[in-house]
Amino acid sequence: MITHPKTEELAKAVADWIDQVRPSLDPHNQFLARVAVNVLGVVQRELTQGPPAEAEAVRLMAELLGHPGSFAELNAELCDRIRSGELTVESPGLAPALTTMAMAQVAIDQPKYRHEV
Repeated sequence: MITHPKTEELAKAVADWIDQVRPSLDPHNQFLARVAVNVLGVVQRELTQGPPAEAEAVRLMAELLGHPGSFAELNAELCDRIRSGELTVESPGLAPALTTMAMAQVAIDQPKYRHEV
């Protein structure tokens, strides 16, 4: 059976290649290459960590809102309820749910960030 590399594997391969050729570039292009490597890292983490993070966010938002729905629907409703004041920091479970969702996104965007409690 023929298998193809996964998208996240392709992103890593390109990032590794850029890192390999980066030292031979002029300073400006070294910087741009480093930016490209960082972007590919975000893409790779979004592909691997994004789906479970989104599934957990959907579970948390559905629990808070009291009904199921898609990520987009639940997120829009949650934002509307927070904006209107219907849900506040005192609402049971809201702060921990928002923290969990935010930290999952930070893990994708800034994996070296270490949250101190």
